Amino acid sequence: MKITHISFVLAILFTVGCSSSDKEVTEVDNGPDNTITATDAFPALTFTSPVEIKPAVDSSNRMFVVEQSGIIKVFDNSSTVSSASTFLDIKSKVNSGGELGLLGLAFHPNFKTNGYFYVNYTRSNPLQTVIARYKANPATGNVADASSETILLTYNQPYTNHKGGSLQFGKDGYLYIAAGDGGSAGDPANNAQNKKSFLGKILRIDVNATTKGNYGIPADNPFVGNTDGSYEEIYAFGLRNPWKISFDTGSDRFFAADVGQSVKEEINLIAKGGNFGWKIKEGKNCYSPSSNCDATGLIEPVLDYGRADGDVSITGGYVYRGSAIAGLAGKYIYGDYASGRIWSLELDGNTVKANTLLMKISGTISTFGQDSKGEVYFANFASGKIMKLGVN
Repeated sequence: MKITHISFVLAILFTVGCSSSDKEVTEVDNGPDNTITATDAFPALTFTSPVEIKPAVDSSNRMFVVEQSGIIKVFDNSSTVSSASTFLDIKSKVNSGGELGLLGLAFHPNFKTNGYFYVNYTRSNPLQTVIARYKANPATGNVADASSETILLTYNQPYTNHKGGSLQFGKDGYLYIAAGDGGSAGDPANNAQNKKSFLGKILRIDVNATTKGNYGIPADNPFVGNTDGSYEEIYAFGLRNPWKISFDTGSDRFFAADVGQSVKEEINLIAKGGNFGWKIKEGKNCYSPSSNCDATGLIEPVLDYGRADGDVSITGGYVYRGSAIAGLAGKYIYGDYASGRIWSLELDGNTVKANTLLMKISGTISTFGQDSKGEVYFANFASGKIMKLGVN
């Protein structure tokens, strides 16, 4: 199936009856006694349209799964867990379906004591992205207070696709927000290059400050004090639909997987103030104009790939820092939502050292997750199962 225009294909594939069986995994032999496998991490649990997996930022060993409709489930990170409970239900606030919904979750670095966590969701009338804080009280409890919402930031959405949605706290304690270009095809308003728009950006805010109402601007954000009207929340720009961002816990690397228009999918190493090219470029190719584009000042992706083998919508992941799979140490694990293929990317600085196909699943890869021990998981959106990487 060739998809053009709507590159993060949730709007189409989420409504297609995709045949999926978690036992239908094509494993790739990466050497003697080192075949990477994917097993059902929680056999008793099945989720509805999972789009995010996060561990608790405390010592509870809990895991959280975000369901697109507006529900967050919580459960013990154990293969023998028998049930999951509802941590937060905000379905009444969320406009979900296609590429809309509850898309992101991040726990405050001091969650263990303050109970604060943050969500990214879309709402209607007008169509907006909402970045909001909620509170679990007590922080160790398995039910959050749905009435505790404090809205930090909203921005209008012109179309129903390309929302990004990922939230991550950096080692600096600031909250990073992945924002898509707002949708349609070809970024018609050129939002990604417009620094007077939140769309097509990585935003960075200080959730512990109140200079902007319920948040503040980090003093070293790249456009602080500008005189041209650029939004000071912007950390990086020129992105189309960054579907999952993550920080490497073992280095200072900041990864963003950006879904392409019709030719290329890409992985970027995000740098403060960087312009990552969209819509001047799609991956390493010129897009607008289609040739002889001016790439001055643009940062190329560390990797882009074409749309062969059904690869049409990248899903970003995590750098593996676990102990179960020695051969993956320090490698960035990512996949493609549509093809079900999963790779490990090894970098030497900004240079690709190896990009290895690990496996292909029958299903759709909507998100990856990483637990407190650095082990990596992924969600099969079609089946609702959470899978864990391991070795045979």
